[in-house]
Amino acid sequence: MAMQKYISLAELPTWLAELSAAATVYVPKREGKAVVYRPFTAGDTLELAQRPTESAKHSIFPRAEELFRFSYQGDPQVVGGKNLALQEAEEPSPAVVFGLLSCDARGFFAFDPVYDGCGTQGRTKDTYYLKRRDHTTLIVRACRTALSTCFCHWVGGGPASKEGADILCTDVADGFLFEALTEKGEVLLTSSKLTPATEVQSEAALVSHAKVEVSMGAVPDITTVPASLAALFDNTAFWKKESASCISCGVCTYLCPTCYCFNITDESNGISGVRLRSWDTCMSSMFTLEASGHNPRANRAMRLRNRIGHKYAYYPQLHQGRFSCSGCGRCIKSCPSSIDIRRIVQNSMSACIEKEASRG
Repeated sequence: MAMQKYISLAELPTWLAELSAAATVYVPKREGKAVVYRPFTAGDTLELAQRPTESAKHSIFPRAEELFRFSYQGDPQVVGGKNLALQEAEEPSPAVVFGLLSCDARGFFAFDPVYDGCGTQGRTKDTYYLKRRDHTTLIVRACRTALSTCFCHWVGGGPASKEGADILCTDVADGFLFEALTEKGEVLLTSSKLTPATEVQSEAALVSHAKVEVSMGAVPDITTVPASLAALFDNTAFWKKESASCISCGVCTYLCPTCYCFNITDESNGISGVRLRSWDTCMSSMFTLEASGHNPRANRAMRLRNRIGHKYAYYPQLHQGRFSCSGCGRCIKSCPSSIDIRRIVQNSMSACIEKEASRG
């Protein structure tokens, strides 16, 4: 049986302070109307009642990441006298993320095969991502309730999914039950601040998991979505209709746990500078703009087609049928135009069924 420990709500800050002595500990905090993940410091007030507004992907895939620094040395007036010197980025330090949702943890599964070079012979591994992944321990907090925008169960997840987690944390009896799922998780649960979980607490956690899962309702069959989206690729009318209210703000991609696109820029000051990797969004008109001035996805209908197609058609084809969507619902909840990705997925299947029916 997996190691299970319990800690009271009152003792939680003390334990987090203990962890922060050896690692950067990200916790959910309130900033204005938003709940975001920020490093823990003594005296912090954690936001444990409201769901995080953002995903926790920046703990492993930073919004802006320094790849290396560069500088030119020597006398530029002398032939061959100006040499380029490179300084590698610092090694990532240990990190712990406390309280991320199961859909956030599952989101890293979309990153892993891409940045680990899986499925492609001779593909280079992304060591920046992989090192942070290896240095980070994920403590997933099982959802106590499901929002109307949640649909993790559509894509193979659940409110208490253990996929991608090192520890599963469940609210029980004025505290938390921790279940170690990996060796990294077991190491964190050796603290004297934690006590062995009782059978009653373990049972209460299972009851809580089942209750939330039932509340989410039935799971629709979306296995035909990849084929439906492929069939609709050239259906301009369909995509114009679905994207009619989109304003290309990109909030859907920036809040998404599975979006991994980035841009690389050199920020220089005189003879020195830094190369940065920063998040990018396929919903921006600049994303595919070529140096020639041509843009293969110049309108928002084509950009939305690419985003939905990548998550539900192209990615599954490359990675054993797994969708590049964890069903967190943030793109639905935070969209200023009320675009619902679930509706688009279902509409794509309906459109293909109607097309086949019309053929008799």
